[in-house]
Amino acid sequence: MTTVKICGLKDRNTLASVLELPVDHIGFLFAKSKRQVTPGEAGELVRLVKERRASGQPVPLTVGVFVNPSMEQLEETLRIAPLDIVQLHGAESADFCQLVRERFGVRVYRVFSAPEAAASADGLERAQAITDSLASYAGSIDGLLLDTAGGGTGRKFDWSLIPAYAAWARSAGLPLLVAGGLSADNVEKLIAEYSPDGVDVSSGVETDGIKDITKIQAFVERVKLHEPHASA
Repeated sequence: MTTVKICGLKDRNTLASVLELPVDHIGFLFAKSKRQVTPGEAGELVRLVKERRASGQPVPLTVGVFVNPSMEQLEETLRIAPLDIVQLHGAESADFCQLVRERFGVRVYRVFSAPEAAASADGLERAQAITDSLASYAGSIDGLLLDTAGGGTGRKFDWSLIPAYAAWARSAGLPLLVAGGLSADNVEKLIAEYSPDGVDVSSGVETDGIKDITKIQAFVERVKLHEPHASA
């Protein structure tokens, strides 16, 4: 079954509602964004999740989204908000990812931006270029996320790129999550055609920039209540 990540949570009420749904990951943004939270704000929300986990209730994994953080920033944030996963969304090297895993004992997901000019490239050349760009990360990360260039834009990328990333992820034994312009209106099509291991949504479940629990429920239902069809 495809996993669901709801990203950009900021308040207790939304978190409480999300925790009643079959959501697998929840994300907190520490990079500059209208959804940015401080370590203290995230720490309060992470504590609520951990309290439920300690009581034996199923809860999602907590994810912190960073862009080119320093080790000092990560150390301070993780001290206050003990996250399960660090998601790196900048130009972080494979060596940096491995160091984060070893130093902090967390899982690391690395975000890759879909190439803008993908449609103009030869299919085999494009797949090889993607494989080459990922090769150094084998053994240094615990998952990869494919997103539209820039991230958080609410725009889709060229989904025909997904198979090349998925093939590399399978060979490396890693899950592939897909983000970028997803909503309840198009996530079923994505799953039916490309069967990613997980989907990640933020702006697609908002109304006027605020998380909308009705949209979150609809998104989760579209993912969880429908078995994916054979890949196209």
